[in-house]
Amino acid sequence: MAERDVKSSPGNTLTLEETLKAIMPDGKLSGKLPPVDSWNPQKCGDIDMVIRRDGSWWHEGGRMNRERMVKLFSRILRKDEDGLTYLVTPYEKLAIEIDDAPFIAVRVDRAGEPGPEQALAFLTNVGDVAVAGPDLPLRVETDSETGEPAPYVRVRGRLEAKLARPVFYELAGMAIANPDGSDTLGVWSQGIFFPIGPAA
Repeated sequence: MAERDVKSSPGNTLTLEETLKAIMPDGKLSGKLPPVDSWNPQKCGDIDMVIRRDGSWWHEGGRMNRERMVKLFSRILRKDEDGLTYLVTPYEKLAIEIDDAPFIAVRVDRAGEPGPEQALAFLTNVGDVAVAGPDLPLRVETDSETGEPAPYVRVRGRLEAKLARPVFYELAGMAIANPDGSDTLGVWSQGIFFPIGPAA
């Protein structure tokens, strides 16, 4: 991947060097994320890149194994109102395919005393930390046929992380009865109660 250009719309090529310069002007990955929400490039296209259900990244049929490269590209992801997810730089916006969610939550930590004032922090496979709360909600979808839960936490913008199975089990271990008296269990984080499943 490092040796090749990233091909986009016909006649336009976003080189790795241009991408790196857009994301890391000083050549270093800093803690600060690029301001992708404020970038509105004129050039749009797509790229043969897929983030699979297991969180692995694939480009032109080959797996991207360089962790640094995956983390770099993860920093310029943006999901727009059209429901598509893009790699965005000041110069170009490229649609990519997402099988489920772009990130996987691989760890959860609880801060504070159990109850309404606790905070649940989720670590993703690419190093993002999302603290569930009013701006970063936690939600669980249930498959209507299998009854299988699919838990997600918002990471930034419209981007979500799917909770890895062990993380969801750990979360379920923290679950308490819904304070509204309904037949559901859930967890508190930053003063918000998030239902995660039925009590039965």
